[in-house]
Amino acid sequence: MTVGERGVQRGGDTSAVIDIKVIPRSSRTQLVEGEDGKWRLKVTSPPVKGKANKAVMEYLAKCLGVAKGKIKIIAGEKAKLKSVRVEGLDRKTVHRILSDKVVKKS
Repeated sequence: MTVGERGVQRGGDTSAVIDIKVIPRSSRTQLVEGEDGKWRLKVTSPPVKGKANKAVMEYLAKCLGVAKGKIKIIAGEKAKLKSVRVEGLDRKTVHRILSDKVVKKS
């Protein structure tokens, strides 16, 4: 697996792995660019009983236009820094779609 643009790794021809920092209990759910240029996903859900993880998967599925079952947290289930596999889309497509959804920090 090789690291691609801004935290999107190659997972195969029809999958990608996203490295993303999750910020639970935020005022709104949105994808933001941190000062270091890396993606952070703010979710309103608390990090209790998997609620924040569920919110991450639902948000990414909605943004990427894939079924929730195509999104899986493969590392960091109990941490803020997560690796999420997206099945059915390649690395470049995932990067393009999510780049359009990012709220830039000023």
